[in-house]
Amino acid sequence: MSGLALIAGRGRLPSLIAEAAPGALVCEMEGTASDAPGERITWRVERLGTLLATLRDRGVDRVCLCGALHRPRLDLAAVDGATMPLLGRIAAALPQGDDATLRAAMALLEEAGLTVVPPAELRPDLLPEAGVLEGEVSGHARRDAERAAAILAALGTADVGQGCVVARGLCLAVEALPGTDHMLSVVAGLGSRRPDPARGRGLLMKAPKPGQDRRADMPAIGPETVRLAAHAGLGGLVVEAGGVLVLDVEATRKAAREAELFLWVRPA
Repeated sequence: MSGLALIAGRGRLPSLIAEAAPGALVCEMEGTASDAPGERITWRVERLGTLLATLRDRGVDRVCLCGALHRPRLDLAAVDGATMPLLGRIAAALPQGDDATLRAAMALLEEAGLTVVPPAELRPDLLPEAGVLEGEVSGHARRDAERAAAILAALGTADVGQGCVVARGLCLAVEALPGTDHMLSVVAGLGSRRPDPARGRGLLMKAPKPGQDRRADMPAIGPETVRLAAHAGLGGLVVEAGGVLVLDVEATRKAAREAELFLWVRPA
């Protein structure tokens, strides 16, 4: 078996990473199933110490955090002996923003002798180079992208969200705990309250938070994101070059082409 373990969450990313790392051990949080192939074990935060010991015993020296994980409620009655020394740090990390929580989790992994490997290191093809991949980006869209980038930078300093929707300079929605799909469903429901589309239908922008540790929780889009953006009436999608994973670039481009949306990998 490889010395690599995948801390696998929801979505397609774990299976994409597993394709590049055959033999990796798949570690699924209880209640969160992934499609990643391979031998798997389940874990829960109350038994994190036991998980770390198991990984060491099995010769694992590298871990990759991939896919969306729900933020669990800590059940003090379920904490085992191996996790008890970590309890204070776990309890302090869970109420924080996603990036702060993941930094705390990665610190615990590293202290256990495990190297955290970024998903993009295993699948560099998921980070397309800067450029317009589909469609044309109008002047209105470029101005909306500038506005969106400023909004995401402000949100990121508070460790909130990695996406927003902007149309004619107006912010229609920002991504929070429910995620990108929920945000786009909110925009789809705005109907007549949306700005007049004559000067551009607006766009979805995704970008990492300023100073974000990119070994985990990098923002991502895929073909389904494009379909939801089209359903929300948007004109295109913008992602920050080098900071957003595109899950299956060709399928995402095809979805954008079929929906007549632009797809722009914007320089940071």
